[in-house]
Amino acid sequence: MKNFKNQLVLLLVLLFESTINMSAQNKEIPLWDKVPNAIENSDYKENFRLDNEGNPNAIRNVTTPTLKIFLADNKKVDNAGVVVCPGGSYGVLSHLKEGDKVAEWLNSIGISAFVLKYRLPSDLIMKEKTIGPLQDAQEAIRTVRRNAKEWNLNPNKIGIIGFSAGGHLASTASTHYSDNVYKNGETSARPDFSMLIYPVISMEDGVTHAGSKMNLLGKNPSKELIEKYSNEKQVDKNTPPTILIHATDDGAVPIENSINYYMALKENKVPAEMHIYENGGHGFGLGRFGTHLNWPKACEDWLVVHKFIPEKEVYMFSYFKGNGEDGLHLAYSEDGLKWKSLKNDESFLTPEVGKDKLMRDPCIIKGGDGLYHMVWTVSWTDKGIGYANSKDLINWSEQKFIPVMEHENGTRNTWAPEVTYDEVNKEYMVYWASTIIGKFPETQIEEDAGYNHRMYYTTTKNFVTFTPTKLLYDPGFNVIDATIHKMEDKYIMFLKDETKVPVRKNLKIAFGDNLTGPYSEASEPITGKYWAEGPTAVQIDGNWVVYFDKYRDHKYGAIQSSDLITWEDFSDKIQFPKGTRHGTIFKVPMALLKKIMNQ
Repeated sequence: MKNFKNQLVLLLVLLFESTINMSAQNKEIPLWDKVPNAIENSDYKENFRLDNEGNPNAIRNVTTPTLKIFLADNKKVDNAGVVVCPGGSYGVLSHLKEGDKVAEWLNSIGISAFVLKYRLPSDLIMKEKTIGPLQDAQEAIRTVRRNAKEWNLNPNKIGIIGFSAGGHLASTASTHYSDNVYKNGETSARPDFSMLIYPVISMEDGVTHAGSKMNLLGKNPSKELIEKYSNEKQVDKNTPPTILIHATDDGAVPIENSINYYMALKENKVPAEMHIYENGGHGFGLGRFGTHLNWPKACEDWLVVHKFIPEKEVYMFSYFKGNGEDGLHLAYSEDGLKWKSLKNDESFLTPEVGKDKLMRDPCIIKGGDGLYHMVWTVSWTDKGIGYANSKDLINWSEQKFIPVMEHENGTRNTWAPEVTYDEVNKEYMVYWASTIIGKFPETQIEEDAGYNHRMYYTTTKNFVTFTPTKLLYDPGFNVIDATIHKMEDKYIMFLKDETKVPVRKNLKIAFGDNLTGPYSEASEPITGKYWAEGPTAVQIDGNWVVYFDKYRDHKYGAIQSSDLITWEDFSDKIQFPKGTRHGTIFKVPMALLKKIMNQ
């Protein structure tokens, strides 16, 4: 067990470091080493505006601009980041309603957010107050982009969102990003996209918000200054794609602000979308009542369409029924608890290859080529497995028989194949359990019908040519039903101890540094005093969840763990279609699920 314990200790260290990073994510960092355009004024001190109950609801007199960091829980490096600009008429910052709460919403859809505490224009602390907020917005965009690698962001997916006067600042950043308002390096200050929520856009009388205009430009601004900061007049073909949100009954910032900006975007052929709601007034934030409650979903859909965030996914489960004669069945779930069969629980694909033409243990993954690749058990006694692929899980390629154990004359079977995509080497590893007569006799017993399985594998880049089959895992006992997942820089193998005497028939885990091994000794059982097989694992809300077939009880089971040590059985909370036999959990876009349901 020493190897297994060492692997587990290392994994716990990784988990601890990840937890530390998460706990530090909401730290606030200064935007500048030295604030530009500044006038020192010891009497000008930051403070909070309080509501009627004495709670702070806005910030006043900002002298030290900051970014408050809300990193999304996503380790991929293609994430979007958004600078959040709270509103407040350029007189205060509504830092909670239009700052922190908005950041939390962005996190919930997979976007890292950076709440900008920007300087409010004031002659008391600025040499030129009209450029103070823009300086902070430009530097915020540049700061996020410069730290993209550290924060797991795509530097080409850095956007900005602004509310009311914060919307004016966001639109200013989107149209004045090349203005040289302070000494800067080579990093671009142009947002890649803008979300403007009941924004002040214009400084023109009759359209503008008077308070925002006076606070930014002063009491008697020149015609040139008014035009410069009327951002509908500054739009050009390079203005970033934009979505605008406004309510018809906005009594503070006329809806014409959004309409005029939208028309300018349209004229310059900039991708743009606008949602005008019947009611909501001004300053509704994430919504309180009425039709405008839908705007966050509208923004999410727009971000998906423009590929700034991936489409929402649901869980899909591939399984078989009976002996696998009728083929592939599919079910879906949005929460991982309640699973609903698709196509009235009829087969999606009838098996055509192999000695017995079965489709047991169907394992489906989405590969690096965007296709869904499936392998399955074709027979109880064959020397190969089945393979097919699909773009949509509805229409499948011609089925192939892959003779992965044909070279071993003593092979009795090839059971429960799985496939894992290796992103590093851009190849697939296919692995399965086989008994080879005469091998590993030290653990072969009559009570197991002479079966003495070990895990074997091959790799392929195209499912046409394959590397020679090799031994993947010999835990020193009869092992089947392995499934492998990556976590950080380790690989976790969930497996079944098939030993019958003394009876085990339980699930265990092992760890490896590489997909192809070697893997550690198997752990102690993670399932209870029942017979379990066919594990399939997925991470849900930070927990590892393992589903499995309680095949003697004719029902499905589930366990979960946050640390891979302590496991909780929650089988009583899950619902699977009647007669489900084991398969694989994977994720699909919501649009694909809808397509399948509409067939």
